[in-house]
Amino acid sequence: MIAQANGPSWPRILLTALSLSIGWGIRGNFGHEFGAMIPGALAAMAVVLLSNRPDWHERIGYFGFFGALGWSFGGSMSYMQVIGYTHSGHSSSTLYGFACLFVIGFLWAAIGGAGTALPVFLNREKLSVFFGPLSAVFLVWAAQDLIESRWLAGDPAYRHEDPLYWYDTDWLAAWLAVVVGLACAAVRRRFDSASTLILCMSVGWWLGFLLLVNGLGWRMTPPRGDNWAGCVGMTIGLWVWLWRQGLAGVMYACLVAGLIGGFGFAGGQGLKLLGIATGWQTNWHSVLEQTYGFINGVGIAVAMGKLAAHVPPLGQGPPASRRGWTHLYAVAFVLLGITFLNLRRNPGDWVKAKAFPEWMYGWSASTWFHLGYLVLAVAIGTVLARHWRRPLAVLPATWLGRGQLLYLVFLWWMVIGNFERAVVAFAPTRLITEGVIFANAALATVLLLLPTVQTTPFGKEEVQPDFRAALRSALVTAVWSALLCITACWGVTRALYGDQPAPASGKHIRFGPQATAAPHPTRGKPHP
Repeated sequence: MIAQANGPSWPRILLTALSLSIGWGIRGNFGHEFGAMIPGALAAMAVVLLSNRPDWHERIGYFGFFGALGWSFGGSMSYMQVIGYTHSGHSSSTLYGFACLFVIGFLWAAIGGAGTALPVFLNREKLSVFFGPLSAVFLVWAAQDLIESRWLAGDPAYRHEDPLYWYDTDWLAAWLAVVVGLACAAVRRRFDSASTLILCMSVGWWLGFLLLVNGLGWRMTPPRGDNWAGCVGMTIGLWVWLWRQGLAGVMYACLVAGLIGGFGFAGGQGLKLLGIATGWQTNWHSVLEQTYGFINGVGIAVAMGKLAAHVPPLGQGPPASRRGWTHLYAVAFVLLGITFLNLRRNPGDWVKAKAFPEWMYGWSASTWFHLGYLVLAVAIGTVLARHWRRPLAVLPATWLGRGQLLYLVFLWWMVIGNFERAVVAFAPTRLITEGVIFANAALATVLLLLPTVQTTPFGKEEVQPDFRAALRSALVTAVWSALLCITACWGVTRALYGDQPAPASGKHIRFGPQATAAPHPTRGKPHP
């Protein structure tokens, strides 16, 4: 039986929006792919816990895991200079900036929405197929990061002189993913769903990068990185895989989340410029980040709400003793992997602020932090291993209770860890970030534990709904909504500032004789 809401759906929408807003506000302090995992995991777990779907509750760890991975890919795209274009006071550059923000927002949220929705359509057996190949990709990327940081890293201002520099993109990571995908297929002696997904997305990345940047010369934000082009190809590759797998419902969630995400990034920047015009001094970039996260959360809630109402329950596949380890793996990744990958940057800030000694007993602050996390990982790993064999009394008996516990522990772990990073150099303007994050986290806790929606069961749907008509409608809506959103943001900004640059940004003009963009940075000189 599926439980269907009798009352309003606003608690689910608000909790999911707040979760992604909180995560996005924290992401702004850590950045890139690892930071984007935080809102992805929080939003996925939030929408599941208020979905009134017990069959989803049982896969709460998978939702957090794949939601985090889906949202992480967009973290590779550069966008600060694009934001600068909207501040420029130059009409065509402003219009271009909002258009690019819509594209970046769409790509980021589309892949994130697909990752969040994937566990809706794949049971434990099918989801477990991905963990071996994904672990191989993680290990290869970790080795790449270690080698680059230890032996190849140079001055970031001269990164265009790095021997691996190619339009400042993740081309090597994409190439290694191709190698891993082929290796996994060779080991398993077949191209299964996991290896084909890795290959579709990584080959798609290469096709997008080679065609858009190298072939057509379309550089969105020179001299910054052009991972956006790879993300275009990666998104198309993902759609090809989803269509071949018959996962039109995931494609629907992908498009809806992407459409609202594009509106969120462009519209959020428009609201930020409107706020700057008031003259109030605060951390306006954090306002943009948290607003964008909130709107993205609405997109996830809307997309997943339709799936919750129409997609029938899935069988769990083989007994938990055979595939249950993958769910524990997913939970451990959320609790330990995401938190470590982000919070490991804290000791550097503590030392820089002289709030923590750089060396203690011959070991650096970073080494002590890693050692502490290793001890914590062993403790949590031991507890999870014991729970796999015999349920622990401390854990709730229901999957809903366990999911709530997982969400709350992860939420407050990251809220406190983020505050620890900021507190050593706190300023009044940080209240709009850490203060709002704390208040939103408290509200999210109440919304999670005191749901106001009453539910009653209704008969299980036996037939998988056909999302193809909804896909066509979403595509048409995406086109006219993008044009309307971009034009409206450009018009409001021009009405507010005219040809005068808006404050709170450097000078960035994309077109004309005063253009600041430099398609090919001069060797030997730092980037502007």
